[in-house]
Amino acid sequence: MLKVNSLPADDKACGWYHTSRPRTPTAPHAGESTARWAVVGAGFTGLAAARRLALNFPDDEILLVEAQEVGFGTSGRNAGFAIDLPHDIGADDYIGDIATAKSTMKLNLLGQTILRELVDEHGIDCSMRMSGKYQAAVEARGVAVLEAYRRGLDRLGQPYQMIDGRELPAHIGTAFYRQALFTPGTVLVQPSALVKGLADSLPPNVTLCEGTAITGVEYGERIVLAHRNGRIVADKLVLANNAFGARFGFLQQTMLPVFLYASLTRPLTEAEQAALGGQPFWGVIPADPFGSTLRRTHDNRILVRNSFSFNPNGLPKEKCLPRCAERHRLSFARRFPMLPEVGFDYTWSGSLALSQNHKGFFGQLAPNVYGALCCNGLGITRGTVTGTLLADWLAGKRSEQIDFLLATSGPSRNPPEPLLSLGVNATLWWGQRKAGFES
Repeated sequence: MLKVNSLPADDKACGWYHTSRPRTPTAPHAGESTARWAVVGAGFTGLAAARRLALNFPDDEILLVEAQEVGFGTSGRNAGFAIDLPHDIGADDYIGDIATAKSTMKLNLLGQTILRELVDEHGIDCSMRMSGKYQAAVEARGVAVLEAYRRGLDRLGQPYQMIDGRELPAHIGTAFYRQALFTPGTVLVQPSALVKGLADSLPPNVTLCEGTAITGVEYGERIVLAHRNGRIVADKLVLANNAFGARFGFLQQTMLPVFLYASLTRPLTEAEQAALGGQPFWGVIPADPFGSTLRRTHDNRILVRNSFSFNPNGLPKEKCLPRCAERHRLSFARRFPMLPEVGFDYTWSGSLALSQNHKGFFGQLAPNVYGALCCNGLGITRGTVTGTLLADWLAGKRSEQIDFLLATSGPSRNPPEPLLSLGVNATLWWGQRKAGFES
């Protein structure tokens, strides 16, 4: 039996989790169970895969296991942007090959559609808004990024609005930025609330077991998943646990567990809301990938997200939180001098599963083992759509989107340690330093 030697253990102060609707977690798995399907990971990908497997195979039992609580892990820790547009950072115009860009956009739009339909069908309260996003720049090189992306959007035939810095306070309340590119297709959500709602509306032939960390796995004609209170024997295994998929013996030395840090303020008073101005609900992403992501939320808090660390074991570094909180305070003060008394209620980290070639994995990993792994920072849309389409493919269905995913080469192999950590840490250090006022 292969020992799973690293288990999810996120830090405790995730603002999205604590400000979303409380729910009672399902019971951990205990004893021995058999099932046709086992799905590991109850984030966006695993929830989507389990739901669609249940609908495609209504007579099968699906066991969905989650190491922590639903909404507490990675899927509940992102910035809440369900983005429609492709963004190829390796291309001069951030679009690159038009055929690939169009296929990528179709995937993202399908992911958005699936989520909107589920939110409407089940009345999930996750503050979902079709708000679009502002990509904002402070310095001249950031403005050049926006201009390049605008050229790419023209090639792709997508709508946008370029907004001068003098006009931005009417949109987002701050005069900090020089220019912004607004694109209307992004959906903003409260991510932990969305994940909780998706988990509580699963079909009846899905059994969700939270607090069930898999510690060992045995592959063969049947898959055996061991944990401290028992084991699960399944005919088929679906891995939907992103970078932790490597701990199950697959895609080793391909995924990069990079952690991002976020802080969420207390709610603004009415006087503070008036001093801020702008629209009541918005999201800003930086022109520089190492800059700050910002959101004004439905409950009038401000989210600041920046700072990176490379954690090869996939686990957070709580010692980084105070230092990152100080960076968040500086970023907040630069952008919102009209809110000098507003402090943070929560600071937390959340992981991204990245690959050097910005590609994920979709398909069969081994006999009776399948996966949709490595979302490259697009977990909401990409996790939802790949989990759904993987379950469709396992039911014998084919589509343009499934064929596109199956044809993708998958994540490229990383250099060996210690070269990998040296290289990634140097890239993160230099990127954050070079970001300057964008951070």
